Amino acid sequence: MTIESVRPISAAMHEDASTAPGPIQLEAVKAAPATTKTGMLVVGAFADGTLPAVGAEIDAASKGRLSALIGRSDIESKAGATALFHDLPGIAAERLLVVSLGPRETFGDKAFRDALTGTAKALRDGKAADAAVTLTAIDVPDRSLAWRTREAARMLADGLYRFDAPKANGAKKPERGVRRIALVGRGDVTQEIEAAVRRGAATAEGMALAKDLGNLPANVCNPAYFAETARRMAEGLPIEVEVLEREDMAKLGMHAALSVGRASDNPCKLVVMHYRGGDGAKPIVLIGKGVTFDTGGISLKPGEDLDMMKYDMCGAASVLGAIQTAARLELPLNVVAAVNAVENMPGGNATRPGDVVRSMSGRTIEILNTDAEGRLGLCDVLTYVERFEPECVVDVATLTGACVIALGNVASGLYANDDALAEELFACAEATGDRAWRMPLWDEYQEQLKSNFADMTNLGGRAAGSVTAACFLARFTKSYRWAHLDIAGTNAKSGDQKGATGRPVPLLAEFLMRRADVTARRRPA
Repeated sequence: MTIESVRPISAAMHEDASTAPGPIQLEAVKAAPATTKTGMLVVGAFADGTLPAVGAEIDAASKGRLSALIGRSDIESKAGATALFHDLPGIAAERLLVVSLGPRETFGDKAFRDALTGTAKALRDGKAADAAVTLTAIDVPDRSLAWRTREAARMLADGLYRFDAPKANGAKKPERGVRRIALVGRGDVTQEIEAAVRRGAATAEGMALAKDLGNLPANVCNPAYFAETARRMAEGLPIEVEVLEREDMAKLGMHAALSVGRASDNPCKLVVMHYRGGDGAKPIVLIGKGVTFDTGGISLKPGEDLDMMKYDMCGAASVLGAIQTAARLELPLNVVAAVNAVENMPGGNATRPGDVVRSMSGRTIEILNTDAEGRLGLCDVLTYVERFEPECVVDVATLTGACVIALGNVASGLYANDDALAEELFACAEATGDRAWRMPLWDEYQEQLKSNFADMTNLGGRAAGSVTAACFLARFTKSYRWAHLDIAGTNAKSGDQKGATGRPVPLLAEFLMRRADVTARRRPA
C-alpha cells in the first residue's frame, strides 16, 4: 500500500501555488535491499564503522566494498552525519547513502531520530527521485517496529517539507528531492505496519499545514485568511466549520477576546471546527491562540525580531493540523478545535493599559499590558467551549517569552489542573520527541494577579511569567480537565533556519491516536 503525504490546502491558496511540489509517496515494503532498484538506498552505520544486520547484508552483496568505503570516508561519528557513494558493485541502487547512527553503546530514540533527520536532508537536497530507506529495520531499545515505522514516515515526510515562497515574476525553483520513499524491511508488511505509515504520513501532513500557515506573511495570513483556510481544509473531510464574526462574539459577551483586535482593520474571528468520529462520546477540545500578528498593541514590542510575530498564531495552526490528522485517519473520536483569530495592532481605537474589560465568564480583567494579549483571547474561548461538555481541553499558545527563558527552544511548557492528563501528554511528548516539561500551577502564584480595580489583572509581573499566565487561564477552566502548552520557544526557528516547526502537532496527534486506540479496544468485537 502506498500512502501519499498530501500538500496542505493552504499551499494552494496563495498566489504562487504553481510552485507547490507534488505529493510525497510513502510505503512499507518487504524486499532485499541489495537488489532493490532505486535512486538512493539508505543504510545506517555506527560510529565505529560497525554495520547493523541490514547493512551487513548490503556489505556482503558488495563483497566488502561498503565497509571499506566507510572505513576510508570522512563521515562524522555524530548521529545524522551522512556520506554518499555511487555505483557500489553488487547493489542495484544508483546511489548509496550511509547515515551515522552514533556510538553503538548510546544508540536510542535520539540517535534514531537524528539519523532520520540527516537522511531527510540528504533526500531533500539530492537528485534522486525515489529512495529505499532501511533504518526501520534497525532495533531501537524498548521501541517496536510499528513505532520505528511511524516515526520514520513522519520525520522523512516532514523533512522533505518546503515552503513555496512567492518569487519575482512567478519564477519557479528547480524541483529537487525525493518524491517516493520505500521503508524497506525483511519481514511481512502487516496491517499494523501499514497503519503506522498512514499515521506518520498524516501527522506530517498536519505539520505541513501548520508550517504553511505560520510561514505565510501576516499581510496574507490574517484572521479572514485563517478562517477561509479552515473551511478549505475541511472540504473532502468529515469536519464542520463555523465562523463567528465580531458581532457574534459581542453578543456572547466575549469582550476580553474582542479587546485584543479593536485597532486592527482585520476583524477577529472565532473559528470552531467539529470532527465527529465517535459515537456520542464527549469531545476532546483543542484550543489555539491565533494572533496572526502581534505588535504588542499600545504596549509596543521592541523592533528587533518583530517580524517573528507572524508566528504568534502557531498555536492555532497546530490545532488545525491536529484535527486534520484526526479526520484524515478517521479516528473514532469526537474532536473540537476552537481558535480566536485576531491581529493585535496599535491605533486610536486600541485597548489601553489600565482599561478594564469583562470576560465571557462575567469576571473583569484589568489590562496592565496590551502585549499580554493571548490570554485575553484564550480565556473567553475557554469559557465558550464549556457548552460542549468536553472530555478534556488542551490549549496551545505562543504565550510567554518567560517560557523561552525557562525551557529554551527544546521543550514546551506543560501545565494542567489534572495529574493524569498531564502524565498522558508528557508520555506523548516523549514518544514523539516533541518534548514538553511540566511546570507548577500552584495557588501561591495566583497572588500575583490581584487587582485593585477588577477581579484580576492580565499580568503577574516579571517573576514566573509563564506560570502566572497559566494561572490566569486556570481561573477559566474549573468545569473540566484542562492542560495548557506554552509553545513560545518551540513553535518556530529564527536565523538561517527561520521557519515554523509544526510543533506541537506530533504531540497532539499522538495524544489523539492513543485516545482512539483506547476507544477501539473498548468496542465490542
